Amino acid sequence: MKPNPIVLVIDDEAAIRRLLRAALEPQNYQVCEAETGQLGLQEAVGRRPDVVILDLGLPDMDGLTVLKRLREWSQTPVLVLTVRDREADKVAALDSGADDYLTKPFGTAELLARLRAVQRRAAEAREEPVFVSGSLTVDLAARTVTASKQEVHLTATEYALLHELVRHAGKVVTHRQLLRAVWGPNAESQSQYLRVYITHLRKKLETDPEQKFIRTEPGIGYRLLTGE
Repeated sequence: MKPNPIVLVIDDEAAIRRLLRAALEPQNYQVCEAETGQLGLQEAVGRRPDVVILDLGLPDMDGLTVLKRLREWSQTPVLVLTVRDREADKVAALDSGADDYLTKPFGTAELLARLRAVQRRAAEAREEPVFVSGSLTVDLAARTVTASKQEVHLTATEYALLHELVRHAGKVVTHRQLLRAVWGPNAESQSQYLRVYITHLRKKLETDPEQKFIRTEPGIGYRLLTGE
């Protein structure tokens, strides 16, 4: 990570912006602020932040609209920070391109940990296409998978599913995202496909009962653990 990363806070509550600045600046973040979605998008263009903290309840436009417009041209990590705690809101934010989701009220230590994680994943995504977590190694260039030093033979569908999880390692990938990526847009409601193939993957990858690689996020999707 950069020594003094720029974090853009898009939130209409002045008290929250003050709280975030007080938490972030001692950790060597450069903080810039926006109180509306439109100003946030302008700041994103002008400042090119390293990470964005985005509230969903903005006065001029919904935070999901800001997120979608940002994703039209930028892959900057986005941590959604909001009072909305329904599963549907989390799924919508993640489907729209959020990297992580934290509800208010929040703990400063957890916020900082999540910020570090989304930045680290963004940096790793630009590195060599080899994913390693514990005894699991996935070489995306060679299309090989090993677990506990043994090569794992996957079907084309199993590999496509694992590939999608690796591309978003550490992040929650929603059911809809996975179904669309692996089976196509017409399969977004066929969640039984996903459950069956996740079970197959777990049986093949998690041969050591002490090591789990795929975490279920109930009602939302799945997360490939990164060993963080």
